[in-house]
Amino acid sequence: MSKTMNIFKKTAFIALGMSALMASPVQAQIASVETLLQQVRADAAKTAAENAAREAEFRQRRDQQASKLAAEQAELAGLERQARSVERTFDANQATISGLEAELKAAQGDFGEVFGLARSKAGEFKATLDSSLITAQYPTRTNVLGIVAESKALPDTDQLNAIWQSMLSEIQYQRQVATFTTAVNNFGDGTEVEVTRIGPFAVFTTSGAEFLEYEATQEEGVLPLTTLPRQPGGAVTKAASAVASAGAGDLVFGPIDPTRGSLLKSFERVPDVGERIAQGGFIGKIILGLLFVGVALGLFRIVTLFLTSTAVKAQKKNAQPSKSNPLGRVMMAYEGAKDKDEEIIELKLDEAILRESPKLEMGLNFLKLGAGIAPLLGLLGTVTGMIKTFQAMMIYGTGDPQLMAGGISEALVTTMLGLIAAIPLLILHSFSASMARGVQGTLEEQSAGIVARHVESRRG
Repeated sequence: MSKTMNIFKKTAFIALGMSALMASPVQAQIASVETLLQQVRADAAKTAAENAAREAEFRQRRDQQASKLAAEQAELAGLERQARSVERTFDANQATISGLEAELKAAQGDFGEVFGLARSKAGEFKATLDSSLITAQYPTRTNVLGIVAESKALPDTDQLNAIWQSMLSEIQYQRQVATFTTAVNNFGDGTEVEVTRIGPFAVFTTSGAEFLEYEATQEEGVLPLTTLPRQPGGAVTKAASAVASAGAGDLVFGPIDPTRGSLLKSFERVPDVGERIAQGGFIGKIILGLLFVGVALGLFRIVTLFLTSTAVKAQKKNAQPSKSNPLGRVMMAYEGAKDKDEEIIELKLDEAILRESPKLEMGLNFLKLGAGIAPLLGLLGTVTGMIKTFQAMMIYGTGDPQLMAGGISEALVTTMLGLIAAIPLLILHSFSASMARGVQGTLEEQSAGIVARHVESRRG
């Protein structure tokens, strides 16, 4: 048995040595098995020492973690004791406060209800003043009302007087037209501007008469006055400018918003020209395209016919024909056939006039067609818009009119655009056709005169 164990050990040492030889390069050549055995033993001792150092380091870290855990647990226990102490103190203070409140209520007696009513009215009136745009001029006027409304103690005489004094001040301010300086959101770089206030009904900038929207806010950095996204313009803005430029004692008409801002803000929902046209949809765009092309063509034809008519009138006074105008080309046709019979000359002149007619009437049929198609396209848009409206009514019912507004807007806007396009196209066609007929009449008149003079000269 001992012999077998020795053989096993030798075999193991040889295997370990072979593993060491395969795992790392050999520093020096091993001369014998004894040398290999010594090297393996040295490596094993080194590995054991490293493992022992690691175990010692792990034990040291474990001891440190244990000490930290103990310290944290001790701190947690101290905080829990402190929390229990604070809770007991809080409960004691709460009981003291309850006792004091009972004593206060007993001491107030019948006056408690009176002062409670004063606090509630102060809170209600503070909310009313906060929603008034006069507060934009006097931002701190509701501070004392807030103190009275939130205080649990009895208000003093000055605080009670502040309630009715604030009411009288509000009545006074509502009848004033005042100008003051303040900062406005979305206006310039945040610098203060001069604004004019008409009672609690309207406020606008003194320079430019831009109307402002008032909204009570408690957020830091947010101002109560903001420029309206869309100004009313027209007579309303002119009236505001008149008020801003009026002197003391002048009587002028000024803008009054009885809804205190809601009516002026509703101008945001009023569409401008571009938005109104966009409501016509695809058919509205077709009508506008037809209008632009027709107007451009009509103006071009009017200018061209005017120049042609001028050239024809000049040619009537000149016996020398010119090919730059229709009458000159008709006269040149006569020059080429004047040696022939009267019938041939007359046919040649008619042929020359017929060649000039398409040039004079070019584009007139398009104007006439556009003037007839535009109202039909408007009617088509009306039909499609009403179909959309009925579909919305079928799906969503009639409870919300805004769901049907899109279809109704398309129906009405396309009809309007069709009529707007038809009127100028019809006028342009009428003018162009009249000028073209005038030139054709001149050509026919001059052609008949040329034939008459030719016949007279031959028979004469």
